[in-house]
Amino acid sequence: MEFHVKLSEPLPEADRLAALVEAQDPSAITELDDALHIWRVSTTLRSGELVELLERAGCPTSLTQVTLLPSVCCGGCSG
Repeated sequence: MEFHVKLSEPLPEADRLAALVEAQDPSAITELDDALHIWRVSTTLRSGELVELLERAGCPTSLTQVTLLPSVCCGGCSG
């Protein structure tokens, strides 16, 4: 699943966020856009789990700040 999370100040460190996510989902891909305050995450984790991770990183976030993006999967690679 792919998420965009609108972050509040203060922004967490990108490396810390990536490490927290990858500890639970080693295949996760993350990107922090400091200018737009958007955290892009591709992961198997759920919205609530991302909110918990952000809390641990010192960036309190509500579920309303987390947007699940529509799937871009065409289904071709899995048969």
